[in-house]
Amino acid sequence: MEFLFNPFDNLVCILLGISFTVWFTSLLVFIIVPAIFGVSFGIRRLYMKTLLKVFEWATLRLERGAKEKNHPLYKPYSNAIIAKEPTSLEEEIKEIRRSGSNKDLDSATEFEMVESIMDDEVTKRFSAEELESWNLLTRSNYNFHYISLRLTVLWGLGLVIRYGLLLPLRVTLAFTGVGLLVFLTSVIGLLPNGRMKNLLSEKVHLMCYRICVRALTAIITYHDCENKPKNGGICVANHTSPIDVIILASDGCYAMVGQIHGGLMGVIQRSMVKACPHIWFERSEVKDRHLVAKRLSDHVEDKTKLPILIFPEGTCINNTSVMMFKKGSFEIGGTVYPVAIKYDPRFGDAFWNSSKFGMVNYLLRMMSSWAIVCSVWYLPPMSREEGEDAVQFANRVKAAIARQGGLVDLLWDGGLKRAKVKDTFKEEQQKLYSKMLVGTQEDRSRS
Repeated sequence: MEFLFNPFDNLVCILLGISFTVWFTSLLVFIIVPAIFGVSFGIRRLYMKTLLKVFEWATLRLERGAKEKNHPLYKPYSNAIIAKEPTSLEEEIKEIRRSGSNKDLDSATEFEMVESIMDDEVTKRFSAEELESWNLLTRSNYNFHYISLRLTVLWGLGLVIRYGLLLPLRVTLAFTGVGLLVFLTSVIGLLPNGRMKNLLSEKVHLMCYRICVRALTAIITYHDCENKPKNGGICVANHTSPIDVIILASDGCYAMVGQIHGGLMGVIQRSMVKACPHIWFERSEVKDRHLVAKRLSDHVEDKTKLPILIFPEGTCINNTSVMMFKKGSFEIGGTVYPVAIKYDPRFGDAFWNSSKFGMVNYLLRMMSSWAIVCSVWYLPPMSREEGEDAVQFANRVKAAIARQGGLVDLLWDGGLKRAKVKDTFKEEQQKLYSKMLVGTQEDRSRS
């Protein structure tokens, strides 16, 4: 009996061996080697164009099927699949006054004020960005895949591709990139300080980050590369996701700034700092502003060290706006290199809602999305002007990033994501709504 099963067992072993050989050979030839040399075969961009055509067809089929079945295309009182036309409360009230209908004013004002409280300009920055069409992801649909059989089949096929093919490939690449980063930086850390160590460190960091970028099927377009941050400078960027670091570091090397962690993140941090002068703080040191500023200032003064990468918002925003920049990053001195990052939500939502998803859950969502598509703009370097304080300088840099990235420039603190809104802020909004309701003398005379 054992003799009869031996040929079958051998065949299975041979097939498994061939499968693993083909799998890892493909990874090596098409992904890892191009990442080492910083080249691309254009496969990801072709993949992106194909997805766009599929999304266009699905949207047309969706609109036709919804019309036939009288299916609503809007999500009431939430982030709509198809965004509503942006109108402010003030504009709506003025329009009602012009029509001379006080009854409409009473009912509409009550409704709109409730809606404004539910979806005001601050809290909606901490939820997923609205989409104008369905991207065939269940997490962004409104039961749209039930509208027609074709859409259901297409959605099911996409599910198989994303979880059966792309997810295992991306997980393999992620472990490969992180494993190589930990191992190679630990080896480079054994070398004496000098030009050779710095060169090897930069090459290894770039290679590993580019592998990690491919683990997300990230398609990145870099603009104005002549403005890339230089040694001894400070790179500041708007913050949407933890992968912002990978997006930027795959095109240039930076000195990272952050708190020391335990577990796997701690292992990565300890290995990285052996090869490159990153700036890690103990938990007890983070609240010591003077100590933090001193270490950052010492790093900037050394023009041989890599530029510091900082996200002054201090929290992740959903890539529709830029919120208040903390002034500490702008008190250090030195040249600031602003960078604007804008993601395309049609292929996958890069925003990390940390109050809703843990890091592992978030990474799983990223790796099971279609792709991560974004544009990065390197803005001209900026310096603090004479008579300008740190807050004014921070606002000027923030405005430049918002303008370039097509984002809304807000003065609100991103800390509102986790903190209770102050009573003074509530009073300001109440006064604003009161003025809108009462109106000016001219508005009252017209009505």
